[in-house]
Amino acid sequence: MSGATYLLDKEYEAGASAVTKYRIVKRDTADGLVIIAAAVGDAMFGVAQHGAAIGARVRARLAGISEVELGGTVTQGELVTSDATGRAVAAAPTIGVNNRIIGVAMSSGVVGDIASVLVAPGQIQGS
Repeated sequence: MSGATYLLDKEYEAGASAVTKYRIVKRDTADGLVIIAAAVGDAMFGVAQHGAAIGARVRARLAGISEVELGGTVTQGELVTSDATGRAVAAAPTIGVNNRIIGVAMSSGVVGDIASVLVAPGQIQGS
């Protein structure tokens, strides 16, 4: 595993649901609130660095290398997105379909592993 490297972390408040450590986050409906990303189309933008109950403060890594929990088999160098529970999975959009990504896997692993990801949110389209 590559390990974590801090470049930009920012504190938010956990919104309508609790936030789990090393899960991918997206913005909630109100400014300053975050929740766990739950779909490949979610506008994910960071990785929670610790867990937080609803209404508690949570620090999200917005840039740099973060540890993230895997939701499936991921190979180093693959682009990764979120599964339904905020875990990182390989991005594999079908032809003409867009996927949001959280970044690039810096280490390989399988479901339940903690791996490193270069946080670089974006969007890709299947071809």
